[in-house]
Amino acid sequence: MRDESQAEEFCIRLRTTFLLDKRRWLTHNIRMKSHARFCLLAVASLVLTASYSYAAPAPIRVLLITGGCCHDYAKQKDILKKGIEERANVAIDQVHTDDKSTKPPLAILGNPDYAKGYDLVIHDECAADISDPATVEGVLKPHRDGTPAVNLHCAMHCYRIGKPEDPVTPGTPHGYWFEYLGLQSSGHGPQEPIAIHFTDSRGAVAKGLSDWTTIKEEHYNNIHVFEGAHEIARGKQVVGTKTNDFVVAWSNLYGPKKTRVFSTTIGHNNATVEDPRYLDLVTRGVLWASGHLNADGTPAKGYGPAGK
Repeated sequence: MRDESQAEEFCIRLRTTFLLDKRRWLTHNIRMKSHARFCLLAVASLVLTASYSYAAPAPIRVLLITGGCCHDYAKQKDILKKGIEERANVAIDQVHTDDKSTKPPLAILGNPDYAKGYDLVIHDECAADISDPATVEGVLKPHRDGTPAVNLHCAMHCYRIGKPEDPVTPGTPHGYWFEYLGLQSSGHGPQEPIAIHFTDSRGAVAKGLSDWTTIKEEHYNNIHVFEGAHEIARGKQVVGTKTNDFVVAWSNLYGPKKTRVFSTTIGHNNATVEDPRYLDLVTRGVLWASGHLNADGTPAKGYGPAGK
């Protein structure tokens, strides 16, 4: 009887131990699953947070103004839009007229608030005979108030008040547009290739860009380079026995707010405007003027192609 009692007691203990171990195993298994589930949720949360943290910023909003005399703006406006938007996180809206006169009826004229809502304006119009001082001041107002700008080719010969070759007296209507640009130009010679050399190799705009020679292009003269304008590149063009050596790309700080302004006189023909080297230069100008260019010439984070 004693042996049977001991055997029964042993069986009870064995079953109790088994049940306790099973319960511990189940509890441990549940805890492990809970931990695993928590870890998965934590990782997913981190991934989502990281994705949110590195979302591309809003693009630089740019207003591109084209139209007027002597150029194929109908095509060039689209070449510029496509080329710049492929190279940087930029969204370009266009103000364009097909009018070919030297007084094109641009929608911005008479509206000094035309740049409201934009981060930068690209002037690529050719409006040499729009010379009313009040109208010119209206075009300049956004830039005087701090809106950065890029000026291409014939924009240097726009909004002329008085004779473009006459010396400028600062603060007078004759100097309005030239002081904004930082350089006074009055004309150009025949179309011949221009050898472009980046003289400011350490500056952010030209950093890493290579010299090149254009196709036959118009080379704008330099009547006067204003104090404060910063040379970025020069161009040499041989015309007969003469070599013309002029500044072709520069930056300027305009007005009381030291608004950033980038300009290049290059860009008459479509083949030049669609040249990747030209589009690289103009895009650098857009990024620099808007404050989104690193010192090494690369776009600031989030402002490269596709928001990278």
